[in-house]
Amino acid sequence: MCGIVGYIGNKTAADVILNGLNRLEYRGYDSSGIATIENKSIKISRAVGKIKNLYSAVQTEKFSGTVGVGHIRWATHGKPSEENAHPHTDCSGKIVIVHNGIIENYRQLKKELISSGHKFRSETDTEVIVHLIEKYYSGDILSAVKTAVKYLKGAYALGVISQDNPDVLIGVRYDAPLVVGVGEKEFFIASDIPALLPYTKKFIYLSDGDIVELKKDSCKIFDISDNITERKINTIEWDSLMAEKSGYKHFMLKEIMEQPQTIEDTFRGRLAVEDINEFFGEININPQTIRDINKISIVACGTSYHAGLIGKFLFESLSGISCETDIGSEFRYRDLIIDDKTLIIAISQSGETADTIAPLREAKKHGAKTLSICNVMGSTITRESSSTFYTRCGPEIGVASTKAFTGQLTALHLLALYFGIVRGKITKDLASKFIDSLIQIPHEISEILKKENEIKSIAKKFFKKSHFLYLGRGLNFPIALEGALKLKEISYIHAEGYASGEMKHGPIALIDENMPVVCIATIGRVYEKILSNIEEVKAREGIVIAVAT
Repeated sequence: MCGIVGYIGNKTAADVILNGLNRLEYRGYDSSGIATIENKSIKISRAVGKIKNLYSAVQTEKFSGTVGVGHIRWATHGKPSEENAHPHTDCSGKIVIVHNGIIENYRQLKKELISSGHKFRSETDTEVIVHLIEKYYSGDILSAVKTAVKYLKGAYALGVISQDNPDVLIGVRYDAPLVVGVGEKEFFIASDIPALLPYTKKFIYLSDGDIVELKKDSCKIFDISDNITERKINTIEWDSLMAEKSGYKHFMLKEIMEQPQTIEDTFRGRLAVEDINEFFGEININPQTIRDINKISIVACGTSYHAGLIGKFLFESLSGISCETDIGSEFRYRDLIIDDKTLIIAISQSGETADTIAPLREAKKHGAKTLSICNVMGSTITRESSSTFYTRCGPEIGVASTKAFTGQLTALHLLALYFGIVRGKITKDLASKFIDSLIQIPHEISEILKKENEIKSIAKKFFKKSHFLYLGRGLNFPIALEGALKLKEISYIHAEGYASGEMKHGPIALIDENMPVVCIATIGRVYEKILSNIEEVKAREGIVIAVAT
């Protein structure tokens, strides 16, 4: 995951780009760089490490150009170094590129370009793109980019500027997120909306294959067939303060503390059961379609996948529909048994997760109905789904998802409840009791968040442990998976999540007096079972950390 920012207008491009990269720092930590056009020449500054190092490097030089691109990197090809940091240039140093994504055929392209005389300075896959553009450049940077991308296989979002075309900024999007920000006689490109919120609330979501030519007073978008096309300008309700830390030390901590509000925002206005025709009109799914469904397939990645595993339980118990949940990157390679009676539910916070978009498209080829759960209006997944349930969580900056996860769980509970009502499995009285309980959740989460000192005391006791095991049953099994994922993401401590009943089938061999085991033991029909598992852990002298009612 890397971050791109580009600008063309009347402001000092370096100021806009550095500010945007600072807001995208969650997308990359190992290096960053900036390039602007200064008096018809290219000026580049790059630095290894966090964005503050680039600030220091830029301060020693004077950037005044009004066209430029910037990048913050999380290495995929080539170690973190100044040579491998973006932006990259062609042999002449006149064409500059920044790139997010992976070029799958870069080795073949690089070999061909070297044989024709091109000189490479980095180990990255990105550099082949700028040399391809150079190969086809004959004075028109747009034409060269259009030709070059035809030879690329993989995922890419690109920002391109050229010394000989100083009034043009090019953006390209294919299976990697890129938005266009619209201002007054200025345009922006970025990997994510929060980078640009201080400057504009108007955004264009590019579709796969789109190439956009930006000048300070014009925007031309060419689709995958090279036809000039129009894309809707969306007005974002978020403000820049929503993407700031608001006094918290970290974005993730801020987003953890926002959960009571974001859960409430997600279910607000969606809880009426008196008239099921009004219950979820916004998702644009016909009640008869819900009655005709004989299978639901949920596709998602990472944290959203764990939410989808809980969704499986919910749809089967509340709506009586057979449901399966798949990792998005695996779903598309299966021999799919789906048809027009299947509903595909794609879950993605950003709506731009390539491994979730691909199975959505594959399912549509089989005639399946599609519904997305997403936080970003107008994103790719929402545009390609016939129905969408929007969570209302605001921008998520922290890499490790928190409020987006609980927002997705809220959405899944509401959808499963709605499907159950429509199919006659849930009575209105039972639905009302369910909703009354749901309304209490934000308050209950607020009470948990007040236990910060207790949580810290546990963390201080165990943070030096090298391995953790997380156990849960039923709905709590996916929570165990998510807990282990969070510990790995945030602390780099090895952790594994298991269904508690599977502990005796192997993992129990790892438990001793040095192994902390987090047991999720909430009241429910499998409560006695998890208590038995806790006894098994204690019998092996394992350390039990219980999350319990």
